[in-house]
Amino acid sequence: MESLEKALANRTRALLLVPRLNAGGAEQVMALVARGLSQQKYEVHLGLVTAVPANGSDMPDWVTVHALGAKRARWAGIKLLRLVWRLKPAVIVSGAAEISFLALLTRKFFPPQTKILVRQNGTVSAALEMGDVPRFTRVMYRWLYPHADRIICQTRAMAEDMVRELGVSAEKLAVLANPVDLEGIRAATASAAKAGAMKTGGTLWSGSGPHLLAVGRLSREKGYDLLIEALATVRAQFPEAELVIAGAGHEEAALRRLCAELRLEGAVKFAGRVERPYDYFAGATLFALSSRYEGMPNALVEAAAGGLPLVATPASGGVVDLLRGRPGAWLAKEISAESMGEALLLALKSLRPGERFDYGFFATETRRPAQATLAGA
Repeated sequence: MESLEKALANRTRALLLVPRLNAGGAEQVMALVARGLSQQKYEVHLGLVTAVPANGSDMPDWVTVHALGAKRARWAGIKLLRLVWRLKPAVIVSGAAEISFLALLTRKFFPPQTKILVRQNGTVSAALEMGDVPRFTRVMYRWLYPHADRIICQTRAMAEDMVRELGVSAEKLAVLANPVDLEGIRAATASAAKAGAMKTGGTLWSGSGPHLLAVGRLSREKGYDLLIEALATVRAQFPEAELVIAGAGHEEAALRRLCAELRLEGAVKFAGRVERPYDYFAGATLFALSSRYEGMPNALVEAAAGGLPLVATPASGGVVDLLRGRPGAWLAKEISAESMGEALLLALKSLRPGERFDYGFFATETRRPAQATLAGA
């Protein structure tokens, strides 16, 4: 008992920061990391910057959750400082750009020796060129990111882009793939298949198919307008093809209007945001990624974990490197509705009903949550 107490007393105190839980892929990744960090090595704290204290969480009891309740991340400076001085963590890990900016802006007021690890969620150049971000974002990146102790990128292509775009020293960069709950996803998929694929999610899948599934927030960078236009091409040869988009966002009204213009109202379903999209994998023919730009999308990796055939745009170097030449994966030639339609048709003409694939990259490209560590901590 004495040795256990001594070991626990010597654990590294880590503070993970996200806007809130259940908000998107970045938050889900940090939640997986929080659950998966070793209890013997880390004392784990999770700071929810824009969540109110009444918000619950499904974190295990060894993760202490702190809800700061700020209206916006940019206004959370004082609350963050109070939390940091109360905990005095050895390492802070930020899981979103706006919180990374906040942490780096205020780090000179942190206790000495506090390390800051920044997790970059997307390819910087693409986000600055095509993303809906304020003009000063580039300045914030260039000014603040060099002051991080480590910057965690999901792929080598993202890291190389950051060096080119921001002039960040390569020595500060760590390439770590996003964790994925491989066993949990496969168990949920198998359970849904056993229960009956058509029953999963109620009336999610209603016709004979093929059934296309897309997951992510409804925003321009996700390219759902391209995917909907591609679906019109697909239905010329597969009249019963339907698309389900699981996600929420400000583009929904525009996407619904596009469906009406293309007479696809009955063929495209907007499922809204779903907590466990892999519950719908059993009934899906394939997973479609239509993004204009990405880092390494969690939804794509989760679909691969469930064995779904994958059709994707070349949204980033990381996506291309991961999928090129893989059985069960089809890459569009370019980011356009026409190319996406061609790739979808190639896949659908090649696949057998219910066909699934055992992708071989999980052993090297991703980590199980239980193996998560903090680079540089």
